[in-house]
Amino acid sequence: MYDDLSHHIHLLCARRKTPELINNMSLLKSIFSTKEKPINSYADFWNWFEQNEKKFYKILKGQGNINKVFFDKLAPKLNELKDGFWFLAGMYDDNTAELILTADGVIKNIVFVEELVQAAPKMNNWKITALKQPSDLNQYRIEMDDYKFDGSKMDFYSTDHKQMPDEIDITVTHKDFSEENRDVMTNGVYLALDNSLGELNSVTTIDNVNIINSKDATSDLIPLEKLKNFLNWREKEFVEKYKGFRHNTENDNYSGLEATLKNGLPLVAVINTDLLNWDSKASHPWIAVMEIKYDGIKNNGMPDDSTYQILNEIEDKIMEELKDCEGYLNIGRQTADSVREVYFACIEFRKPSKVLHEIKKEYKNKIELDFDIYKDKYWQSFNRFSPN
Repeated sequence: MYDDLSHHIHLLCARRKTPELINNMSLLKSIFSTKEKPINSYADFWNWFEQNEKKFYKILKGQGNINKVFFDKLAPKLNELKDGFWFLAGMYDDNTAELILTADGVIKNIVFVEELVQAAPKMNNWKITALKQPSDLNQYRIEMDDYKFDGSKMDFYSTDHKQMPDEIDITVTHKDFSEENRDVMTNGVYLALDNSLGELNSVTTIDNVNIINSKDATSDLIPLEKLKNFLNWREKEFVEKYKGFRHNTENDNYSGLEATLKNGLPLVAVINTDLLNWDSKASHPWIAVMEIKYDGIKNNGMPDDSTYQILNEIEDKIMEELKDCEGYLNIGRQTADSVREVYFACIEFRKPSKVLHEIKKEYKNKIELDFDIYKDKYWQSFNRFSPN
């Protein structure tokens, strides 16, 4: 069991004072020669890590000042590479230290964690792991605010939905749950799911999680240790059902929609209505949303002509990379209140994460971009565009 758990990577900035003029050239050379190389690639990061790994190993094994010697140095280096990396570290066995890099459940960051770990060199006395792996919940018991999260306290059952037969809706019961401790219970249950299922399975196989007290259960309780096998069965059934599904959008019909926001500003959307009526939505369960913010104050929240060109250019770039025939369907876009959102339904989440991240970097000095990726098997987040 590791003594030091997740540390979120924050951007670390130091306000620099204006230096005095220095006339001694040798001193200047000395200052610049000691400056560490910036971290711009996976290779840069691992080169830096290898230069320090013996010191990191020694402090982990000896249980010294781990924060100061290891974590406080690791965090800013990871953040130089990309935001969104979390980590755990400890001794895997008597002679091996383990560094676990994790996305902390954020879907769009998983692929970057996996790639970084894949690029790691072999190092004596080190095990580098991508994402939190499954473990025996009863062996590594989780406690939070004096509540225990293990098989003695927790069970589960699944709820089926006739209109959404592929939805995996899990209710986790805990004997000590109440509305007053909902926050700590939610954190503990999700941490327990991460540990028992593994981070990847926890965030990708379950569509919805409800948490209630055991006495409020409306179905027979199943031991939590059987959840993993249940999810594996449901996932295998799902993959077989939708194997090979694709959708060519070339001849699809689109509708233009107009509405007025509560603040009185107009909303304009263009939506692929054939896709919204498609009966195989669950085959593309990952929704990618690119959010583009612009200055529309002078134009009633709408973009001006030059901004329109940039918005259309960005959308064209996304569509060049995320093709419908490869499993990435452009559902449409919405423009309102100085924000355009572009929507894609995807067969998987790794390529969209990389494509949208690269486009965000490419345009960071031209316009404000951000994106999110989440699971929505039945595209319920687009019900607002449906007349029914």
